[in-house]
Amino acid sequence: MKKKKVVVGMSGGVDSSVAAWLLKEQGYEVIGVTMQIWQKEERAFAEENGGCCGLSAVEDARRVAEQLDIPYYVMNFREEFKEKVIDYFVEEYLCGRTPNPCIACNRYVKWESLLKRSLEIGADYIATGHYARIRQLPNGRLALRMSATSSKDQTYALYNLTQEQLKRTLMPVGGFHKDEIRAMAELAGFRIAAKPDSQDICFVPDGDYASFVEAAAGERSLPGNFVSPEGTVLGRHKGIIHYTVGQRKGLGIALGYPVFVLEIRPETNEVVLGNGEQTLSRYVRSNRINFMSVPGLDKEMRVWAKIRYNHKGAWCKVRMSGEDEILCEFEEPQRAAAPGQAVVLYDGEVVLGGGIIAGNH
Repeated sequence: MKKKKVVVGMSGGVDSSVAAWLLKEQGYEVIGVTMQIWQKEERAFAEENGGCCGLSAVEDARRVAEQLDIPYYVMNFREEFKEKVIDYFVEEYLCGRTPNPCIACNRYVKWESLLKRSLEIGADYIATGHYARIRQLPNGRLALRMSATSSKDQTYALYNLTQEQLKRTLMPVGGFHKDEIRAMAELAGFRIAAKPDSQDICFVPDGDYASFVEAAAGERSLPGNFVSPEGTVLGRHKGIIHYTVGQRKGLGIALGYPVFVLEIRPETNEVVLGNGEQTLSRYVRSNRINFMSVPGLDKEMRVWAKIRYNHKGAWCKVRMSGEDEILCEFEEPQRAAAPGQAVVLYDGEVVLGGGIIAGNH
């Protein structure tokens, strides 16, 4: 019987390297691919930046592929990454929202573009080192299930995958704990066994999102007013791209009590400030919905929901509130649901679906 062919997205890190090793052990014909997404040609820039897809990632991944004796390629996805991730990130910040670029990258670059290219070279599947599991449900649909390690679970950033993408995806590390993955990397003799996990947004390695957005947009974010919810001017801000809903630190204003960003209003260039209690809301409205474990919602459901990547989650009732809109009513008020972030819904350990937060009322 002909071996099934799988393209493994290799970042040069421990998880994707072990994913390739596991799949080879399981009898797949494995091809390693690193996605070239960095936008500048200078070698020094590409080595320092690009996170999971920088030049050092290429060298680490190539070495692992040689050890595994599998073919290895670098595929250029610069254009797709710029259009679907960087341009989206910049546009969202300019509109006063707080995007999660990893979600866009997963759906449109790591899956849509890589999967298309992989199918063209005759692959049956793509695979990654994400901490998530794929499960076929009794209703016939495919859905992501939380990983064995809840602290490493990455289903939140993958809620947007389609049925067609899931059908062609393998996630071999999702059933293991991180220390087991590192032990496997040592067993396989990989030099990267102790390599630290990548952090931060790969194309903004210094974490200065505002400067990146200004440079990419080619214009400075204009100063404007800090205002109270009632509209009273409280002081001046340095440009809306410097703030996110829920932010408390680095506001550069002292009112004698802790203040938080409640809302960003790009149309009037205002940043609304208030106290901690005013950041709480029981309602979160979201659009651009992707359903996963179900084809849609025909009635209200009680689900577990996360409103940001590191949110532990909370119970809510969710119902359709428009053609492409859901409304979550939380049992306990939630702090700082930031527009632009995702709300991801869970039915037990399985991803029901999710969407992009539009507001909290």
